[in-house]
Amino acid sequence: MKLRVLGCSGGELPGHRTTCFLVDGRLAIDAGALTASLPLDELLAVDDIVLTHSHFDHVKDVPLLSDLLVGRRKKPVRVHASTACARTLRESVFNDELWPDFTRIPDPRGPVIEIVPFDPARPFRAGKYRVSPVPVAHPVESVGFVLSDGKVSIGVSGDTGPTARFWRRVNEEKRLRALLVELSFPNALQGLADVSGHLTPRTLEGELAKVDRDGVPVLLYHLKPAHVAELRRELAVLGLPRVRILKRGDEFTF
Repeated sequence: MKLRVLGCSGGELPGHRTTCFLVDGRLAIDAGALTASLPLDELLAVDDIVLTHSHFDHVKDVPLLSDLLVGRRKKPVRVHASTACARTLRESVFNDELWPDFTRIPDPRGPVIEIVPFDPARPFRAGKYRVSPVPVAHPVESVGFVLSDGKVSIGVSGDTGPTARFWRRVNEEKRLRALLVELSFPNALQGLADVSGHLTPRTLEGELAKVDRDGVPVLLYHLKPAHVAELRRELAVLGLPRVRILKRGDEFTF
C-alpha cells in the first residue's frame, strides 16, 4: 500500500494544505487538497474518495473535482460519506445554489460523481479496500477508520477529541502498519480543543496510552498552521516514541 500526503494541515496558509491522503493513486482519504496537488491525468485515476466527515476543510475539493472531470470519465467517482455527511453534501453543497448538482450532471444516468452513504458503524468496500469506520468525538458525525487492502492496514483517526471505540478497533487490527492521528491545538487552547472535538499534545499523550502499538509509527496531521511552532515544542517535551509530524509531499510504502 502506497500512501501519499497531499495535505495534512488543519487550515490553509502558503505551504499548508488541508487533509487529503492518496492511497495507491486510486483512493483519496478526505478531499482537502486534491485539485491543488494533482494534475488532471492523476485526478482521472482517482475512483473513490472516503470522507471522515462533512467539515469544509475535508470535503472542499469534491465539488471542485466534479467540475474538472465532467465529460472525461465513463464512470462516476464514488464519494463514500457517512449518512449525515452524505446528507450535508446533497443538501448544502450539490444543491444547485452553492454548486451545481454534479450527481446528476451531465446526465442522471451517468453523473460525474456518485455519493455513496455508509453506516458509520459498519464496514464497507471502496474499490479493492475494506474500510472499517468507527464513530469518534466531534461536533458533527465523524469517523475514524481502519483501511485494509487485504495485506496491510492503516488507521486514520479523523477529527476527534478523546475517544475510546476507535482505539479498541485499532488494537484488534493484526496487520496495522501505521496510525494517522489528528493533532490540532496547543495545550494553552485545551478548552477550545475540547469544545471543537480536537486533540492537544496533552490529550494526545493520553489517547496513545490506550493503544497497543507494538512499534507501529504514529503520523500526526491536522496541525493548525498558526500554532505549528508551539505544537512542535510541546511534542518535543513529551518525547513520545515513534511519533512524527507529517508534512505535505511525504510518501510511504507499507
